[in-house]
Amino acid sequence: MANITVPAVSAEGGLSRYLAEIRRFPMLEPNEEFMLAKSWREHDDRDAAQKLVTSHLRLVAKIAMGYRGYGLPIGEIVSEGNVGLMQAVKRFEPEKGFRLATYAMWWIRASIQEYILRSWSLVKMGTTANQKKLFFNLRKVKGQIAALEEGDLKPDQVSEIAERLGVPEEDVVSMNRRLSGDASLNSPLRADGESASEWQDWLVDDQDSQEAVLAESEELDNRRKMLAEALDVLNDREKRIFTARRLDEDPLTLEALSEEFGVSRERVRQIEVRAFEKVQKAVTSAARKMEAAAHAGA
Repeated sequence: MANITVPAVSAEGGLSRYLAEIRRFPMLEPNEEFMLAKSWREHDDRDAAQKLVTSHLRLVAKIAMGYRGYGLPIGEIVSEGNVGLMQAVKRFEPEKGFRLATYAMWWIRASIQEYILRSWSLVKMGTTANQKKLFFNLRKVKGQIAALEEGDLKPDQVSEIAERLGVPEEDVVSMNRRLSGDASLNSPLRADGESASEWQDWLVDDQDSQEAVLAESEELDNRRKMLAEALDVLNDREKRIFTARRLDEDPLTLEALSEEFGVSRERVRQIEVRAFEKVQKAVTSAARKMEAAAHAGA
């Protein structure tokens, strides 16, 4: 998508100017988004792709702000998130029945996390699955156990975090020290503290946005329910491979699953693809039934 252009976080204006700039791009109604996505996929309409990308820049900014505590330039984090957004737009299939934001958020997060892992000295330690999990979940777990103060964790907090994340206690201590100095979304826009606005205020929109819709618990519950029901169309082997490859936090390799089932890696890949297609079909069917029921009850 070389012809797609998006604003950048400049050194002169900084983040506040960038956030103000992307707020000017309108959000898309579902039908408008669907038609633009169809035009892009079927006719290679670059203008349609441009609108799809720019209408979701606020989603990228919101996700990127959650990674401000890793000591990396926020402009680069946003830029990497925008790369992930473009990849999502390139691969988005509107016929599947879900909004672009639902699909794009995973690409955005993956792109940002890969950039952080490449940039951080954690790479020198090795990026095992456990280290990645600790790297990206330590702050969340600290918040859950009210361990928000700066400095070293208490021994009981170290033990609880290690148990929750399934990592050694010494790794928790080391990672906490490496990630010290977290920044908050509630920080004032101006360093002198005279501004009443906070960073997160720039992400608020008066209209119902895709971000707000994604946060609604009812919609999330419906998706979980549809996925759970869709898995029932798979046999035991398909379900095991699909779950291990597509749903687990630490996906298994084709090699590991080929050894588990005594088949070739290519055969495992074929089963994974077939299972994914079955689940996609089942989820799409369930989504259409739910939509029809909603219209009937309206």
